[in-house]
Amino acid sequence: MTATTSPGRDNGQPQRILIVAQLDGYANSVKPLAIERYLREHGRDVHMVDTYCLARASRTAGSLGRMLPGSPHPLKLMLYVNDVASKLLTRRWGFGRRHLSHHVLLTDHRLRRHILSRDLALDDYDLVICETPYDAGVLTTATSAKTLYDCPNPWADEVLNEGRLTARQHRKFQNWEKGFLESMEHLSFSWETYGRYAQARYGISGNNFLQLNWGCTPSPDRARFSGPPRVAYLGSLAGHFINLPLLSRLSRMYPYIDVYGGPPPDPSLGLDYRGYASAEVLRDYQFGLITCTRDPIREEGFSAKHLHYLAYGLPTLVPGWRRNLDLLQGSVPYTEDDFVSVIEALSDERKWRAISDEAYEQARRLDWNRTLQPLGQLLDGLSEGKGRIPARAASGQA
Repeated sequence: MTATTSPGRDNGQPQRILIVAQLDGYANSVKPLAIERYLREHGRDVHMVDTYCLARASRTAGSLGRMLPGSPHPLKLMLYVNDVASKLLTRRWGFGRRHLSHHVLLTDHRLRRHILSRDLALDDYDLVICETPYDAGVLTTATSAKTLYDCPNPWADEVLNEGRLTARQHRKFQNWEKGFLESMEHLSFSWETYGRYAQARYGISGNNFLQLNWGCTPSPDRARFSGPPRVAYLGSLAGHFINLPLLSRLSRMYPYIDVYGGPPPDPSLGLDYRGYASAEVLRDYQFGLITCTRDPIREEGFSAKHLHYLAYGLPTLVPGWRRNLDLLQGSVPYTEDDFVSVIEALSDERKWRAISDEAYEQARRLDWNRTLQPLGQLLDGLSEGKGRIPARAASGQA
């Protein structure tokens, strides 16, 4: 991790923004990079800190440095030990995954707070944005900067749905997270329905909301109709929520599904795996596909890949139990029973074109330049004679 520091902003100089994120090359990288680009295009001086391998000697996958500690500093060595403990005790050991994850996660959160608070000169910035719950503790550090936690989704419930908490741990974790979210100066979620979910399930007030919805960049080169319609799955192939078994079953039902992403899936799944590809490959398809496990967060939420598909005008096949699809026009609900017939019903070019137009128009409404406007307005308000913000007391620590 590297951090750039300098004296505080002088009058007439661009506002300085610090973004703390974990750039994993997949969905976790998309929004922070979009925020960075948006702010730079609007004249701000933006600094990105990537904490993805904060305790490691290298972030290169498969390298020796990726397996070794990156610093002799005691806090970073403790974080490295905690990372190793997490891998050994909570990844494949069922008992450890369910009973020990809570302790590993909060230890990680506390250590990262101390490391980042020490390494980052927060007072040198006008705004500090954090994009991950693991690092968000740094926002409880007393600082003269304004702060924004852009929360991916409610963390305690996410971990519960991964099978990593007991019922008692979940109650404790959720209660802690509620206080933490309320303590944030400004709070956003990756999608607006997650905020409503947190209000309903956690009981947070929402008084500090500054909602920044996920966005996209509509492609000038849209997908075209072709038959038989081809379906693309583009995204991460790791993690419980991806639902690779469902993707495998759908691939056996419909032979024109191509899968892109990583890491490479188990060959026994029978996927037509095409390796990693950038989003431009979507121009050659007629549908985008979302598969995910069913749980309360997934029902109320969305998938980052959804907006990749819409950006190319792709009608997007979405599990029929997902709610709030009115917020994402161009979505086509399906079940396993009717999956093939849903595609066949849109195999007529006129019908397909109508849904494609809805999808592309939705992408235009969710252009990053629109979804990130509240962030620009916050900074405009800061620059209009309000000066720097007085330091505030730390609160909500893990």
